[in-house]
Amino acid sequence: MRILLVEDNAELADWLARALRKEQYTVDWIANGADADFALRSERYSLVILDLALPKLDGNEVLRRLRARKDDTPVLILSANNSIQSRVSELDQGADDYLAKPFEVEELEARIRVLLRRASRLITPLVQCGDLEFNTNTREFTLGGKEFACTPRERAVLEVLITKATTTVSKQALAQSLFSMDEDVSADAIEIYVYRLRKKLDNSRVGIVTLRGLGYMLRESERAA
Repeated sequence: MRILLVEDNAELADWLARALRKEQYTVDWIANGADADFALRSERYSLVILDLALPKLDGNEVLRRLRARKDDTPVLILSANNSIQSRVSELDQGADDYLAKPFEVEELEARIRVLLRRASRLITPLVQCGDLEFNTNTREFTLGGKEFACTPRERAVLEVLITKATTTVSKQALAQSLFSMDEDVSADAIEIYVYRLRKKLDNSRVGIVTLRGLGYMLRESERAA
């Protein structure tokens, strides 16, 4: 899952980015509102963490422009202003959640998980397809009740596919969920990760289907019959 962190406090942003990357999120950090607005026009993110007091363009305007484009990407506001008026105002303008500074990173991570589940229309933390199960809280996979071993990149691909199970996910969407702005987006790399996952899922009740020209789909395999 790819997160855009918009925060002009470099020390805080570095701490948050390291904490989120440790949890296997792909994180892009931007320090001003104008660049954030441009990134949100050109890239696709699973979630935006948005400070309000930003240079060049404040967070309120970034949010306003995002929603004016009918973009429903979840937005979590970070602000030193913990007044009821501020929280209500941001939520009314289209923010999905509001967290006042200072905060504990564990609470931030929990709120992120809730927003990502909501965006994927998941009712419970557990997502299942065939005998593959994904826990959105621990972000761990099990296959047939046993731990499913995969690399961080493979896990990222599989996380996107299982949260969108039975729907087609384009190669571009997968690439955008894996790679940050500083990395080269490689379609060949996605094919390699999918190939490796297919081998690991062999003889299970779930498989990755290629829909030519469209992308990939995770679905229960015919072995389940």
